[in-house]
Amino acid sequence: MNILVTGGAGFIGSHIVEAYLELGHRVIILDNLSSGKKENIPSEATLYEMDILDPGVDKIIVDEEIEVINHHAAQISVTHSVENPMEDANTNILGSIKLLEAAKSCGVKQFIFASTGGAIYGLQDNFPADENHVCRPESPYAISKYSVENYLNYYSKTYGLKTTILRYSNVYGPRQDPHGEAGVVAIFCQKLLKKSQAMIFGNGEQTRDFVSVLDVAQANVLALTNSLLGIYNISTGKETSVNQLFHHIAQMAGNNVTPQHAPARKGELERSAIDPGKFQKSTGWKPGMPIQEGLGKTYEFFSRQK
Repeated sequence: MNILVTGGAGFIGSHIVEAYLELGHRVIILDNLSSGKKENIPSEATLYEMDILDPGVDKIIVDEEIEVINHHAAQISVTHSVENPMEDANTNILGSIKLLEAAKSCGVKQFIFASTGGAIYGLQDNFPADENHVCRPESPYAISKYSVENYLNYYSKTYGLKTTILRYSNVYGPRQDPHGEAGVVAIFCQKLLKKSQAMIFGNGEQTRDFVSVLDVAQANVLALTNSLLGIYNISTGKETSVNQLFHHIAQMAGNNVTPQHAPARKGELERSAIDPGKFQKSTGWKPGMPIQEGLGKTYEFFSRQK
């Protein structure tokens, strides 16, 4: 099968590319390398260094006879979306619509979209939240992801395009960007490797649902092979506090550095966890990477990088 992975040189996308290649699929990557890295790209994949808004994207889809689009290219910073909502909407909403139009006109069979779990559900009524939980997007980033989900529903109903929406919880693992706001695991790993002081905002008791990028890649394989339709949470359903996270990584590093605490960030959620039960029942998938094992693999990766 010919698969186009947008953002395929990035943290999550590159792991999905590898998983598809292992199954024998032909993988085409579309990435402007604004955050993705060429060293993440397997030699068997074909890279087009191009933005999703570039006019040449349609030609690539036709020339490469693309059957499936896996859309991971995005503006992923919540802070940046608040500071520049127009740029966020331009990339995340208009870029996605452009790909959907191309998919419609070029005969693409399936469109897999990387969405967000915690950011879309917002302040949760129950834990973990399933796909029927009310959506309360509170940032331009979350609003843009939710908007694209609605466009996907439209293209599915109107044009018969098979659309699969994967709402990720907090993804971590090798190749994560330690300079982004979403990469707390990578940030802690680098700080502890350098034996420098890490920063925790608030009291550190805020929780997140951390899922390994390797489990996420496998979920994308199953979304492809099962031709799933609709919305699915990809997560563990378990909460881990930021303090627990730091403690696990500090133990691996053999580091007794005490983290520095800063005032809590305005609007930050105290708790977040989403329920992967629907995807598990549909595919048999389970998040098989325990948090300590996953953190160990991540720490080992950054240790090699150092």
